[in-house]
Amino acid sequence: MTHSEKRASFGSKLGIILATAGSAVGLGNVWRFPYMAGENGGAAFIIVYVVCVFLLGIPCMVSEFIIGRHGAANTARAYSKLAGHTPWRLVGFLGVLTGFLITGYYSVVSGWCLEYVVGSVTGSMDGNADYIRQYFKDFSANPWKPVVWSFLFLIITHLVIVRGVRNGIERASKLLMPTLFVLLLMIVVASCMLPGASNGIDFLFHPDFSKMNSEVFLGALGQSFYSMSIAMGCICTYASYFTRHTNLAKSAFQISIIDCVVAILAGLMIFPAAFSVGISPDSGPSLVFVTLPNIFHQAFATMPIIGQIVALLFFVLLGLAALTSLISLHEVSTAFFQEELHISRGKAATIVTVTCGIIGMFCSWSLGAFDGLQLFGTSLFDIFDFVTGQIFLPIGGFLTCLFIGWYVPKKIVHDEFTNWGTVSGALFGIYLFCVRIVCPICILLVFLHQLKVF
Repeated sequence: MTHSEKRASFGSKLGIILATAGSAVGLGNVWRFPYMAGENGGAAFIIVYVVCVFLLGIPCMVSEFIIGRHGAANTARAYSKLAGHTPWRLVGFLGVLTGFLITGYYSVVSGWCLEYVVGSVTGSMDGNADYIRQYFKDFSANPWKPVVWSFLFLIITHLVIVRGVRNGIERASKLLMPTLFVLLLMIVVASCMLPGASNGIDFLFHPDFSKMNSEVFLGALGQSFYSMSIAMGCICTYASYFTRHTNLAKSAFQISIIDCVVAILAGLMIFPAAFSVGISPDSGPSLVFVTLPNIFHQAFATMPIIGQIVALLFFVLLGLAALTSLISLHEVSTAFFQEELHISRGKAATIVTVTCGIIGMFCSWSLGAFDGLQLFGTSLFDIFDFVTGQIFLPIGGFLTCLFIGWYVPKKIVHDEFTNWGTVSGALFGIYLFCVRIVCPICILLVFLHQLKVF
């Protein structure tokens, strides 16, 4: 029996969609998307974003699906099976490295969610904007508190991973994703019932085209790329657990729809509450951990218990979104170590949990506890974020498009796309054009823009 035949697989189509959607739906949807929409004209940004998801996100996701399922192995080995001994195989190793490094510092932000859950329960988050801003500053600079939460989050992830694909990842996804969606809807309803909430709804769904420019377009391109978990190794690794009957294009489309719906609902959750208390929707990256607790406190000032419950639900939601993404990131490295070192899943997962916990610890300390963990005035946390997000990810995505579009034999790509002729290949020509021409150009533009080339 070959290695690919022995390999674990997802047990259902629903499991495939929810697990992969869980990888895509993370803090980028609940945190990054709303503040970017707030800065770039609300619905105008949403329209461009949705177009970019279908133009860039789906073709890139299908490409990783093809590589992962064809290789039926961890991301590095999957690329190597198609690339042979050519330099193209290094793209797979880059994906594993990227996912590994992101796991380290992403666990820090995930840990913050747990702190805010506890703070919402105990009432520690109640106070004015200055108090909440100082609360976050003091907490993030604490040498041990964020580290403990980060390790706890990694341990929770570890317990899911060691149970395997079906009993761990798939089962957790079937529980976490519906729960996330229900919580999101509950907070949306509460937010939209606030006085003056209609102004936030109008802002979100009435495009301000006066803000449309190249910055908005490139921002939407970048957001669509990151929110779909492209080039992190997650999509490729999960695809290695797909069966031959999985319709790759249809799955990518369904996951993209879920991604867009969650992002828009996140906007509906935040902007009505923000407008209700007169807080600007373009508060930037601080929106979640500084601005939002203040929004909930002010919006429900006459009903403090309700405000406390809504804040609690929000940070639980945020934690679940972080957990589904961290599970997929953790699995990238776990699968790699398990197969390349020929060790058990438990041992491989332990290597990842411990090493990424140490990375997270130093990243957390660099935010204030130890100033020596900085380079040229930049924290280790921000360096990891910049290197992985603005260099490794776009390079990995760019090379993957060239690899699948120009290097891998067209017949292999077509066979995987059509499930060996059993599903329609009507869109194959459009897909191939996007992955050969459109996606590389778009990713290159985003990459150069991030590096301030233009």
